[in-house]
Amino acid sequence: MAASQQRESRQAQALIDAFVVQAVTGELAPIQLEARTLNGRRVRTKLHGWYLRNDHSAAVGTDGRYYHLTIMSGRIVTPTDPPLVLGRGAKDGEAIDLKDALSRALAGEVA
Repeated sequence: MAASQQRESRQAQALIDAFVVQAVTGELAPIQLEARTLNGRRVRTKLHGWYLRNDHSAAVGTDGRYYHLTIMSGRIVTPTDPPLVLGRGAKDGEAIDLKDALSRALAGEVA
């Protein structure tokens, strides 16, 4: 199982790397990212990048890393291994392929 997850993360990272190049060369300006605590409070981070979901729960930083932006109160946002499907195992309609999320972000469809 670990080997499968590592393989998936490598594939996802390749998609993210291509996204960052496209975002920068396409002049898609990064923004300062905010995280949300479990009680819904917004917390500014030192990160800049692009949100992948309209609920701002996931993003790609200008450093090319993938970030979950839901945190425990007082926690620092740290990069995680990227998945090929955001929200896997969530309710119907909440999961999205990483490739589709990146395309939507490039098209400016993520607010």
